[in-house]
Amino acid sequence: MAETKYIFVTGGVASSLGKGIISSSIGKLLQARGYSVTIQKFDPYINIDPGTLNPYEHGECYVTVDGHEADLDLGHYERFLGIQTTKANNITTGRIYKSVIDKERRGDYLGKTIQIIPHITDEIKRNVKLLGNKYKFDFVITEIGGTVGDIESLPYLESIRQLKWELGKNALCVHLTYVPYLAAAGELKTKPTQHSVKELQSVGIQPDILVLRTEHELSMGLRKKVALFCNVDDNAVIQSMDMPTIYEVPLRMQEQKLDVTILEKMGLPVGETPTLGPWRDFLNRRHNATEKVRIGLVGKYDLQDAYKSILEALSQAATYNDRKADIHFINSENLTDDNIEEHLKDMDGVIICPGFGQRGIEGKFVAIKYCRTHNVPTFGICLGMQCIAIEFARNVLGYADANSREMDEKTPHNVIDIMEEQKSITNMGGTMRLGAYECVIDPNSKTYEAYQSEHIQERHRHRYEFNNNYKEEFEKAGMKCVGINPESDLVEIVEIPTLKWFIGTQFHPEYSSTVLKPHPLFLSFIKAAISK
Repeated sequence: MAETKYIFVTGGVASSLGKGIISSSIGKLLQARGYSVTIQKFDPYINIDPGTLNPYEHGECYVTVDGHEADLDLGHYERFLGIQTTKANNITTGRIYKSVIDKERRGDYLGKTIQIIPHITDEIKRNVKLLGNKYKFDFVITEIGGTVGDIESLPYLESIRQLKWELGKNALCVHLTYVPYLAAAGELKTKPTQHSVKELQSVGIQPDILVLRTEHELSMGLRKKVALFCNVDDNAVIQSMDMPTIYEVPLRMQEQKLDVTILEKMGLPVGETPTLGPWRDFLNRRHNATEKVRIGLVGKYDLQDAYKSILEALSQAATYNDRKADIHFINSENLTDDNIEEHLKDMDGVIICPGFGQRGIEGKFVAIKYCRTHNVPTFGICLGMQCIAIEFARNVLGYADANSREMDEKTPHNVIDIMEEQKSITNMGGTMRLGAYECVIDPNSKTYEAYQSEHIQERHRHRYEFNNNYKEEFEKAGMKCVGINPESDLVEIVEIPTLKWFIGTQFHPEYSSTVLKPHPLFLSFIKAAISK
């Protein structure tokens, strides 16, 4: 296409309605029609990125290939579209203001008074159009975080108003709202949606399409009522009901011709409806899988969004192994030698979760020891891999005080240590090994069997590394270092080859698992768990 088209996705009534899933579904349907698509998330909070945010505040921190710590919705974009996002796909208010202030300090504004309009809004608009201008995508979908009516979202909405005016048919707004069901009255209520649209209209934006989140089927009469009161076409009111899996949503949107409505409103030819064959095959396998594979997730957060990408990678891998992933959260703070068996005895496989800090760490060691001595398929990710190394040092090598420098500054056996170049850095943000790094895999390993490749690239998010001074001792005792970074010689993967499946990775393989390309390590792990 000659010009990039811009779709803005806003939310109203309540947060957490699934703007990321709707954005991803729109992207998937347009991509299936042959268009090049990318999606970006604009978050109204003032943090520079979510890297220093507690997962209880914001869910998991997702990492892009270029090392940007990003919102978890970018994981949905990548899983649905099979694309790779970058730093440019996630912008926060903090980054917008920092960019404007840096320009002001340099004198770029020639002594002008810096204001929300036009300077902040111009910077937002520049970022909205950046990917389209640079890579000439056919469609750039921009999801605006938060809820219409939030004071912090106003500069973004003003920027959308301006862009819709400037771009004409090349810009379109999809507004996602919630239609609550009042059980006492036995009625669905559209008034919150009407108020939300009025709120949007009050800042000068008329939504082109409404997507109504609901737990109950919406009648045609109700949808027409919404269309009438909100100034949108009848065919532009789409319902999004709760689904057994988020991967159903693109099909439900396609059934209601959401992609057709978008193309018609933007003056593009509609053409034939894509079959979405591989996507449907995935869903069919998922629906037809009746047997379960029980996976224990040992971590310190009782919050599924904290491990979102891991859950999705396990779900995808289970589907391709024709199983349902039956995932059990096991809080590592509560684990002891006395109760570990009752927690893990029924698990087919165990994931030792990533994280930071001391809390819950001893429970992870207890879980790892149980899995190692009972030959339970075990997958340690990032801190999970470091815990695998520490437990081995303590209980196999005999270093009872072995630890990570992160947990114990004075440990005499620092089998996990901070990287030399990080020792002088005190600022929490951006001091880690972040993004995609090379790894060379030993061909005589279970890891190689999974990847079927000696050279891989995976994404990292950590400060601490395996201490190579202990490498020889570990290997003699039976834990092999089977993945090495070729530039730094840092250990990326450890495994115990005599056990059924016992692998730890410094990197986060879950970030690169997608619906149509599940991650080989997760596939291999689930396969081992099934044959336990």
